[in-house]
Amino acid sequence: MSPHSIFRVAIHTLFSIATTILLYLISLGPIPQHVGFVMDGNRRYARIAGKQVSAGHADGFTALKRTLEICLRLRIRAVSVYAFAIDNFNRSENEVSALMRLAKERLIELCQHGELLEEYGVKIKFVGRIDMFPQDVRQAVRDMEEMTKHHKNGVLNVCGPYASRDEITTAMRDTVQAVYDGKLSSSEITSSHIFDELGTSKAVSQVDTGLLSRPQDAKKLDILVRTSDVKRLSDFMMWQASDDTQLHFVKTYWPEFGLSDMIPVLLGWQQKMWMRRLGVV
Repeated sequence: MSPHSIFRVAIHTLFSIATTILLYLISLGPIPQHVGFVMDGNRRYARIAGKQVSAGHADGFTALKRTLEICLRLRIRAVSVYAFAIDNFNRSENEVSALMRLAKERLIELCQHGELLEEYGVKIKFVGRIDMFPQDVRQAVRDMEEMTKHHKNGVLNVCGPYASRDEITTAMRDTVQAVYDGKLSSSEITSSHIFDELGTSKAVSQVDTGLLSRPQDAKKLDILVRTSDVKRLSDFMMWQASDDTQLHFVKTYWPEFGLSDMIPVLLGWQQKMWMRRLGVV
């Protein structure tokens, strides 16, 4: 092995050890149950890096795997990501086609190399208007969900094609249908019934409640992170983020998002929890 290769291996080993130590120290404090990510900035990242837009989205998928592993190692039980907005279908035909190809390729890759989800026992659930995907992408979605359907240790909600208003409308429609089917009395309907019918809520409810520190709050978002320094929700989990969710808008483009961005987010949330326990807030 050349000196250069030895140096690279040594740096990689040191980084791995440092990462393990950092995650262990963070795990000693309170850990959020549900974290959401608006994965923004793929196109701007690609433009600045002189890459094709499709390459920016591909690097964004790598960032998702990297971030998901951090969350899983910390035993964050629910992760929700904004993968594809319904409005994204208004983009150019070439970009939408590229995104559909990438989605299919990466889903197949996950099916073939699902060690991360298998290792941590995490279910993958797609939330949104799946019927808007091409047939081959829909099949890849079904295959991925089938592969992890028995996992109970956590859930990855992949939201797309998704809009929060559509999710809420669907939940209301399902609640009304339950009344028509005689499963629920109209006089018993409360906002909690509708909230529980949200696609993300139903997915989180399938996690083993014995692993949750606050089962009653698991369907709500503890933390919402949006990258690329854009400060808006963009129709993502608006109901789930309306009650005590800590919002973080970071400047990093999503393909470059990693541990150095995630640590301040987690420490900020832990600080809030400690202050709350001390009665400061």
